[in-house]
Amino acid sequence: MRILGITIPNEKRLDIGLTTLYGIGRATANKVLLAAGVAPETKPTDISIDQENTIRKNIEDRTIEGNLKREISANIKRLKDIKSYRGSRHTKKLPVNGQRTKTNSRTIRGNVRNTMASGRRKESKT
Repeated sequence: MRILGITIPNEKRLDIGLTTLYGIGRATANKVLLAAGVAPETKPTDISIDQENTIRKNIEDRTIEGNLKREISANIKRLKDIKSYRGSRHTKKLPVNGQRTKTNSRTIRGNVRNTMASGRRKESKT
């Protein structure tokens, strides 16, 4: 089963397999399957062509994949252009939503701390 050029894995359940599409999570996948009248635990190989077309049509009506990525980057660019606080946090590559930065957010800041060693200094060979 292919949707928008992306292959849905045949060995996984449909509600899990649809999450391979960017912008579709578990909740959205379940809504799509409910609208198509397909049980979430069925495999992609077990559905009929009509059900597959209904799922495909329902997913293509949503903003996903490239369009969603473009929309998100445009929103971030707008925040940077109007010089809002959130935009400046994006520019500085810091957490945007009010998280603390003293101890957390190491991955986004690139601050990796090493734990302390035994405390004893190595003796120099002289």
